[in-house]
Amino acid sequence: MYTLTVNGKTVSCQQNKKLLPFLRDDLRITSAKDGCGSGACGACTVLVDGKATRACLFTLEKLQGKNVITVEGLTPREREVFAYAFAETGAVQCGFCIPGMVISAKALIGQTPNPSSSEVKKALRGNICRCTGYVKIEEAVLLAAKLMREGTPVPHRECKGLLGDDLQRVDAEAKTLGTGLYVDDIVVPGMLYASAVRTAHPRAKILAINTEEAKAHPDCIAVLTRKDVPGNNKIGHLEFISDWDVMIAVGDITRYVGDALAIVVSRQKETLDEIKQLVQVEYEVLKPLTSPTMALAPGAPKLHEKGNILSHEHLVRGNVEEALKKAAHVVTNHYSVPFTEHAFMEPECAIAMPEGDDGILLYTAGQSIYDEQREIARMLGIKPEKVHVQGQLVGGGFGGKEDMSVQHHAALAAWHLKQPVKVLFTRQESIMVHPKRHAMEMDFTTACDENGYLLATKAVVVSDTGAYASLGGPVLQRACTHAAGPYNYQNIDIEGTAVYTNNPPAGAFRGFGVSQTAFATEMNLNLLAEKVGISPWEIRYRNAIRPGQVLTNGQIADESTALDKCLEAVKETFENAKYAGIATSFKNAGIGVGLPDTSRCIISVEGGKVHVRTSAACIGQGLATVATQIACQTLGLPPQLIVVETPDTNRTPNAGTTTASRQTVFTGEATRRAAGLLKAELDAGKTLAQLEGKEFYAEFDYETDKLGSDKPNPISHVAYGYAAQVVVLDEIGRIEEVAAAYDLGRVINPRAAEGQIEGGIAMGLGYALTEDYPLEGGYPKATYGTLGLFRATETPPMKISMVKGNGGDKIAYGAKGVGELATIPTAPAVGGAYYKLDGKLRTKLPMEDTFYRKKK
Repeated sequence: MYTLTVNGKTVSCQQNKKLLPFLRDDLRITSAKDGCGSGACGACTVLVDGKATRACLFTLEKLQGKNVITVEGLTPREREVFAYAFAETGAVQCGFCIPGMVISAKALIGQTPNPSSSEVKKALRGNICRCTGYVKIEEAVLLAAKLMREGTPVPHRECKGLLGDDLQRVDAEAKTLGTGLYVDDIVVPGMLYASAVRTAHPRAKILAINTEEAKAHPDCIAVLTRKDVPGNNKIGHLEFISDWDVMIAVGDITRYVGDALAIVVSRQKETLDEIKQLVQVEYEVLKPLTSPTMALAPGAPKLHEKGNILSHEHLVRGNVEEALKKAAHVVTNHYSVPFTEHAFMEPECAIAMPEGDDGILLYTAGQSIYDEQREIARMLGIKPEKVHVQGQLVGGGFGGKEDMSVQHHAALAAWHLKQPVKVLFTRQESIMVHPKRHAMEMDFTTACDENGYLLATKAVVVSDTGAYASLGGPVLQRACTHAAGPYNYQNIDIEGTAVYTNNPPAGAFRGFGVSQTAFATEMNLNLLAEKVGISPWEIRYRNAIRPGQVLTNGQIADESTALDKCLEAVKETFENAKYAGIATSFKNAGIGVGLPDTSRCIISVEGGKVHVRTSAACIGQGLATVATQIACQTLGLPPQLIVVETPDTNRTPNAGTTTASRQTVFTGEATRRAAGLLKAELDAGKTLAQLEGKEFYAEFDYETDKLGSDKPNPISHVAYGYAAQVVVLDEIGRIEEVAAAYDLGRVINPRAAEGQIEGGIAMGLGYALTEDYPLEGGYPKATYGTLGLFRATETPPMKISMVKGNGGDKIAYGAKGVGELATIPTAPAVGGAYYKLDGKLRTKLPMEDTFYRKKK
């Protein structure tokens, strides 16, 4: 018997289990989150005798007689202060890390009531945040310390929720205090637990799967294999390329180490691994193709029926060869960028259960409930409306939760067993299974005239798309369409190939291919500037796209384009620094390129409040707050009367996937239109009480032109955002400061937009300097603690400014997306700074021979 005190109550347990499962499973204290299970992320931080401690590391034996405090055990005053401080400063995004941050902050303030910024950073060293860049969390801790120290009442700030207001996030308090529910926080009566048996080899023929011994385990309810899939065994995020196996059948060949061979279902989650080890698999091990070079070699085995090339793009505009001949200066370099891991704080989890006579209810944390509905219906061979999907809080996504991971396996098990089933990835399983950022090998030639005006870009891009399609085709398209940069010249020849290999799949990741090719183009620009004899800032300013000019893809830049203003905003920082690098970028909003792209919204009046109903997933970016402010602006009502519902296929219309920086524009405009219909009724003299039960539906789509259109000026996307970033180094190569200016159009919530940018910069710094996803023979070798994620003590000060062009207010009040754009210019800006520091051109990420990573 092990006895300790938790939140003031004496509790006991017969088993010597880890503290974290004891809190979550036995006591149902769920503010402590299971982010990694290895003490690396800090999401499970609790106080043990006043000291911040990782609950996943210590067994109850070590805690005998000790006093444990979680967020649930804070005093009412502490809860009020921390909830206000984290909401007011904009410190909350996906929220999964926040209760752990609060506990680390409480430990610090208890010892140091008036902490300095450096002391706050040090106190948060063990807590990773993947969303915010730590800046606003640090501000929140300092504010909380001030309020606690001075004993002042928590301020009450009235906010009308209009565009441009810093409305506190509508979910900030629930996330800060741990009362908001993520899928793994939910327990359903009679719930079973399932997990996949995965292949031991990236490429092997499955000769036999023996499940008898596993089924004999007393906790085993079932072991499902390919033959138990009633519908289509092939699923995929893009319906027209559904090439991902639900499970690999006997006689078939695996494609990567994440392939599922069987699904084990247990009464107890503690015995899942035990049962999985009893499933016996016979293999004929085959040599894996672990690079595009191997996969494209003559005679290479086909990984998919159609071959080893997923997609090929060749974008030609103007006459590149003629321009290169006439150019005063030409530079050519080869660039290499690695796979990288999203490392979102919340590992994937889903719960499925029977609903009605022949339906399924799914609790999920993905990026589109309708995508999941479609894929699960396809797998089960039933009508989509039989699959009812409800979105819960999402602990970060960044593109990594667009594909099926756990949802389909939970649904399949629940379908067969007619009982609720939870599937939860371990952190290592998450690292192994879900798609990554694409590794790319790139050859870039860039040319300019004697005055530094760009003339041409010629590039060849080879993308490792891994074992399955995921979004490898669209990622390649974006990599190619943005490869020449946000500049005004018309000669491009960009060829791209996405190649299947036996590596983990690659798919959507913040930047969506643009982060890779922007690195190459921006680094080449620095060399051209040097040849011309002008500064890296000047060559970008001379070439920056301006309203009415033509982008390299042929689209005419609209009147809202403000890249030149972005550059002007960071000029002083760049020119005053001894060692600084600069980069610009642009990123589309919306899917575009001729593909259908629609968002939908229902506004309904219920209980005297206005309900905004849309399926758009919030993955940390604050979509519900955006929708609230657009509704407030349109209706002239206070935010207290606006309720943004969570995604539910039975209640919220299909708003499309949270991807391509599209939701603020598309769902924002659909919300504005639906709210406008209600506003017309209110303007006609009706009250909310008189409109009770009424619904107002609107949708928004935008016609674009397909890739390769023969129009002289095709419209590829509804809008583009633009950015300029400056990275400043000190004498030893440590980052002193990052200055960034962004053209986001109409900024709906400045503080939230700043937080998105700061988080994107921190992620970009990791991409440039420390993050890697090493593979050996197709086997991932990283753990969460070795991914190279930036921590609070490594994140530099950031100076963020937002600029706006003229007009462009017709759609979503002129707002543009920021989520992806935030990350793109950081790596080349870092590369430029190091080039200024030591004259070495770094063409490979993560960069070596830096303050952060020594040369191997």
